[in-house]
Amino acid sequence: MPKKKETIEKYTDKEALDFHIQGKPGKIEIISSKQLSTQRDLSLAYSPGVAVPVLEISKNPQTAYEYTSKGNLVAVVSNGSAILGLGNLGALASKPVMEGKSVLFKRFADIDSIDIEVDSQDAEDIIKTVSNIACSFGGINLEDIGAPDCFVIEQKLKELVDIPIFHDDQHGTAIITTAGLINALDISGKSIKDVKIVVNGAGASAIACTELFKNSGVPNENVTMCDRKGVIYRGREGVDQWKSKHAIDTKDRTLEQAIKGADVVLGLSAAGAITQDMIKSMAKNPIIFACANPEPEIRPEKVLEVRDDAIIATGRSDYPNQVNNLIGFPYIFRGALDVQAKTINEEMKVAAAQAIAKLAREDVPDEVVAAYGGDRPHYGKNYIIPSTFDPRLITTIPTAVAKAAVNSGVAQKPIKDFDAYIDELEARLDPSVGLMQGINSKIKKTKKRIVFAEGEDEESLKAAIAFKNYGLGEPILIANKEKLNESLKKIGLDENFNIEITNSSDVEKSEKYKNYLYEKLQRKGILEKECDKMVKSDRVTWGSCMVACGDADGMVAGNTRHFSATVDKLAQSVGSRENEILFGLCLYVSKGKTILIADTNVNEFPTSEELVEIAISSARVAEILGFDPKVALLSHSTFGQPETERTKRVRQAVEMLEKRKVDFLFDGEMQPDVALNPKFQSTYPFSKIVGNANVLIMPSIHAAAVSTKMLKELGGGKVIGPLLIGLAQPIEVAPLRSSSSEILNLASIAAYSSEIIKY
Repeated sequence: MPKKKETIEKYTDKEALDFHIQGKPGKIEIISSKQLSTQRDLSLAYSPGVAVPVLEISKNPQTAYEYTSKGNLVAVVSNGSAILGLGNLGALASKPVMEGKSVLFKRFADIDSIDIEVDSQDAEDIIKTVSNIACSFGGINLEDIGAPDCFVIEQKLKELVDIPIFHDDQHGTAIITTAGLINALDISGKSIKDVKIVVNGAGASAIACTELFKNSGVPNENVTMCDRKGVIYRGREGVDQWKSKHAIDTKDRTLEQAIKGADVVLGLSAAGAITQDMIKSMAKNPIIFACANPEPEIRPEKVLEVRDDAIIATGRSDYPNQVNNLIGFPYIFRGALDVQAKTINEEMKVAAAQAIAKLAREDVPDEVVAAYGGDRPHYGKNYIIPSTFDPRLITTIPTAVAKAAVNSGVAQKPIKDFDAYIDELEARLDPSVGLMQGINSKIKKTKKRIVFAEGEDEESLKAAIAFKNYGLGEPILIANKEKLNESLKKIGLDENFNIEITNSSDVEKSEKYKNYLYEKLQRKGILEKECDKMVKSDRVTWGSCMVACGDADGMVAGNTRHFSATVDKLAQSVGSRENEILFGLCLYVSKGKTILIADTNVNEFPTSEELVEIAISSARVAEILGFDPKVALLSHSTFGQPETERTKRVRQAVEMLEKRKVDFLFDGEMQPDVALNPKFQSTYPFSKIVGNANVLIMPSIHAAAVSTKMLKELGGGKVIGPLLIGLAQPIEVAPLRSSSSEILNLASIAAYSSEIIKY
């Protein structure tokens, strides 16, 4: 298509609206943490059984932490007066953002959260509302409330209630920035007690950063704060009480004057506020935090043009050293909730900043390397702040915060065994956070060309556009131009969107692919003219020939036809790898665990020999994805009870694996609850797999298909796949009517496979 216009967004307005409206509108729901399947369950949950904890709480309010969700429940509160970068759009307009914050609490720290929008622009109204409902929650996260009201509201609520009150726009940024400052000073060989710091911006975040800098050791007179009118100096008129607290005696009146000779500049202001000439005037080894979003005060490449000795951080994910509040707030609240802290005090904030800084200095373990796409980051100028997907955050920050709460006397439930506490925190980690992130980080560097076979299908098209706009690689659509233009309009784009298309009207490629296919199939009774027809009439065949002939690196197909029909086409056009069986493998990701399930889609009733090959290949894929495979061969029996002809087939596969002397743990035959539930370990102490499996080999396609589809619809987790394992080319097949997100994941896996898995 002719290139006339590039979209800057990573999605269209319509796609963003569709995301929020599809299924249940919004992003959160409330589910019961208890089984409510019988009348007895209902009687215990509500009347009359609920009266018992009610009476206990009335006698001792602290027991509410034991008998209700209070201890793991945070309210995200806003009046919409400072929504993201959109300004004062009102309480109701802030609800999508607050729901999103609640989702992040759950995903990253397993904290239940509910959004509360207060329809008032009066600080006293908000204080009264929040203080009246505070007893329901373990903590309050204030969000997107404009200054100076945010200062007043937070301070007054801290005086009125005995749970943590935390305005993340202030303190989250401050904590992450302070962590970065600690490490940047260490790398540049400067002392926190001697550095000269300029803060450009005097809003909530800037003031919070300045206060935490000082609480971390920076002398008061060493920090110069600037607002739109220039330097905030002692004696300047019209300065409010929050700014005046940071006024200093100085002759400097402009940012340009203040920044001369400075060691550090922190920008929390606006794009372009800092110039190259200002950077030139700074001291040796300058530290620049340009945190305005989405466009920083000065781009890192502009800094490096004039200062190759600079250490730079921004608020953006496409540069090193991202100052991202997601590194902080979920884990800070996790630690505060776990000790039932009365407040989040300065000691806890400093402890969080120091813990984050320390984490960036430590040797990076393999699971973090996976989240960085295979590259091992090293502490230095381009790695002073850990990744948001570092799985160690869940143990490092809450532990530091909890200890600080205990030591500073605000913990109502001190932790006695911190080693056991760390184990509990690790169990909360959602492994899906890093899984696709690691794959996507890897493929961004290689920019593979991936074919999307159903080019005009709206879900496939949205996935292809996302693949391009997120920088994951280059999509190629098999599509008819006219039909594609119609689909583009339906999803909110015009026909000038720059994306590559291909189809059988390309005479040269048609001939090339026909010759490839005929050479492959001529001894299987297929005539040349039949190959020509297959290439020109079937887009799956066309796309697979593109990959096989090196015109593309991988493909994702399916979505508009049955899975088996697509697999049959691929088995003919590319076939399986030598000495490998073709099968489907799904990943089921639920809280605290990722399970690989095979064969879900290809072999109807695998023999013992086929089960062995499926187990070996599944273990190989598990290792590639970063898991230590523990393989359970499933059956309707467990270790011979009950014994039938069908169970013998699975037991024989286990015996054959023993003879193959494979290098992964396995066992069977066993029922799925035995494989997954640790309570059975005492019943079968001789097995290392019981209650510990992460790879499940299903006895038949019927059992696998039913199980995975039920998990997808009812299980509460996420199913990724099925991945097509054993195919001779990196091609994945999306099940019929997959969502754009599911197709995008498969496209990423195809790109990853083309680089990692040796075909």
